[in-house]
Amino acid sequence: MGLDRTIRFPAGDPPAWEAVRDQLARLGEAAPLRMIDGLPAFPDEVPDPGWNELRVGFPAGMVTLRRAPAGYSCVVWGNADPAMKACWDQLCWAAAAAGNGVIETPAGPQTAADFARAAGITPHDSPSSPT
Repeated sequence: MGLDRTIRFPAGDPPAWEAVRDQLARLGEAAPLRMIDGLPAFPDEVPDPGWNELRVGFPAGMVTLRRAPAGYSCVVWGNADPAMKACWDQLCWAAAAAGNGVIETPAGPQTAADFARAAGITPHDSPSSPT
């Protein structure tokens, strides 16, 4: 059984993977893709715009990002340890920050900024940019 958190994007469509990845870079996470729609992925591979499910690699393990009717769903295993749950929080925050989304939590909907404060996430000032 997994732990699932929804990220909604009231202003429009969910952001592209590249925008989410750039937000993760603000946390110092490379977060390479491990799978795209159930198939192995190269770590630097960029999914086609129509992807449905990504498995994102973190030092503690993989977190799943799925398209959902209202945005994204972010999932980890129910037995995830604190390090894995921190990665889950980071991916949820990155998706919300990338697309001005709202994260559904047990305490109610939270903006990316509110979620970051509650989860102890401290992004750098701006996303990394390739040189």
